[in-house]
Amino acid sequence: MKTTDNILHMPLLGFGTLIPDKALTISATRDALEAGFRHFDAAERYRNESEVGEALQAGLAAGGIAREDIFVTTKLWNTNHRPERVEPAFEASLKRLKLNYLDLYLIHTPYAFQPGDDQDPRDQNGNVIYDKGVTLLDTWRAMEQLVDAGKCRAIGLSDITLKDLVPLYKAARIKPAVVQVESHPYLPETELLDFCKENGIVFLAFAPLGHGIRPGLLEDPVIVDIAERIGKTPAQVLLAWAIQRGTALLTTPKTADRARENFDISPLPQDAFDDINRIETRQRLNQVVSTGVPGFIPQRDSNEKAKR
Repeated sequence: MKTTDNILHMPLLGFGTLIPDKALTISATRDALEAGFRHFDAAERYRNESEVGEALQAGLAAGGIAREDIFVTTKLWNTNHRPERVEPAFEASLKRLKLNYLDLYLIHTPYAFQPGDDQDPRDQNGNVIYDKGVTLLDTWRAMEQLVDAGKCRAIGLSDITLKDLVPLYKAARIKPAVVQVESHPYLPETELLDFCKENGIVFLAFAPLGHGIRPGLLEDPVIVDIAERIGKTPAQVLLAWAIQRGTALLTTPKTADRARENFDISPLPQDAFDDINRIETRQRLNQVVSTGVPGFIPQRDSNEKAKR
């Protein structure tokens, strides 16, 4: 299993647990573990940490795998950005995951929402209610205290832009270990990737397959042609490209066969890698960096897409 060179030793291939169905969360997580995945990415927001924890505990016991052999991440949701809410939120996630420590804890988005139990607070007009009484640095300071206390081994950020990352990075006592953002050939995030490489931050790509949006990356003519040439699936080509350019990644196979497919990654020929880098389409699939609210954007029609 390839891991990052970072002190985290985080496996490059990660299993993302954004699965609405609770029973499917359990079966898919166990299938991923059996297929060889050792990196699991959860979140308070997904509302299935308990199921992820159940699947991991059962899978570890059945496979004779030690806790130290897996890498587990979860995320602080926007309604818990107030410093006094960070540790209780962390402890609640840890309890749901049935673990006694975390490898990585991320700020899910750089947006603070109104504190409370409602994950999606809205006003009478349906607009998100933001919390103007806390800064991202305030939240980060509370995250640093979790590392100081030995509760988690590393901290980082998700869904953040380079513009917002730089000042936080400069001010942080404990630097972000990981930045998790949407990235794929239509959204390479090259500047952010370069910054991460220069500063020893792991760049962790989510939606590397385009989040299953059809038509999309899996039907892109360049990707399909390469897959046919090298005898791999389009998904395997996209995942190989992500790793080859120096990122870790998350994928969410929901069946055992798909988990084995997504885990079977090998390097692309240089000409294929270069062909993907020349793709000119630019499209963001998740608007979370604008609002703090996750939501994948419906695919535009092919004619409009061709103009971008």
